[in-house]
Amino acid sequence: MMDDQVRRQLAENWRAVEIEVAGAAEACGRCPSEITIVGVTKYVDADRTWALVDAGCTHLGESRPQSLWQKAESSGRQVDVTWHLIGHLQTNKVRRLLRHHPIIHSVDSQRLLQCIADESAARELVTRVLLEINISGDEAKTGFAPEEAEALLEQLPESGIELLGLMAMAGWGTDRDEARRQFEATRELRDQWSQQYQLNLPELSMGMSGDFLEAIAAGASMVRIGSRLFEGVEPGDGS
Repeated sequence: MMDDQVRRQLAENWRAVEIEVAGAAEACGRCPSEITIVGVTKYVDADRTWALVDAGCTHLGESRPQSLWQKAESSGRQVDVTWHLIGHLQTNKVRRLLRHHPIIHSVDSQRLLQCIADESAARELVTRVLLEINISGDEAKTGFAPEEAEALLEQLPESGIELLGLMAMAGWGTDRDEARRQFEATRELRDQWSQQYQLNLPELSMGMSGDFLEAIAAGASMVRIGSRLFEGVEPGDGS
């Protein structure tokens, strides 16, 4: 069980991140309400995850589908939480994952997109997804090359999915200026494709604990923040 000090620390961290995100939005003439903070809980246990929800975070991100459904299925809580899958997804895990109606940020292949569409349509669901773009060109990263993603836009599934936009991460070892350039390039792709293919793509999932300020300046609508939210908090038992 957690003590009150841990809960207070999480509440303080959440509020500090909220303030920083709002300041970054206002600094570039944006409304803070345009930006969703996804609290990335992949390194903490279920108790700390739900304590973050109690602090005010209603969007939770997990990298592993197993962790997402284990936390969601074991909570026993009636809370209004939106789950986000931000890590690699194998097709054999799609069916169980869809029980929790996540937003899937990490669609990185045509095969995966079609699987999500088929499994969703079979259950009369519409699953919200983003295409993961390897904007840095780093061979160690997953995601579509821009030209691959553009080719996919010409043959999107007709049912089962709603394409919300794009997700991107800055390349390994990039400084803040380069990270911002990569985020701006992602936004430019989104804007170009929205017009060219007459698509409504409102979401840009960009920026993590170390570069979310640059991402917001470049147009991010979702920022994925983990370590900043759990500063001064032990991860717990890993459940």
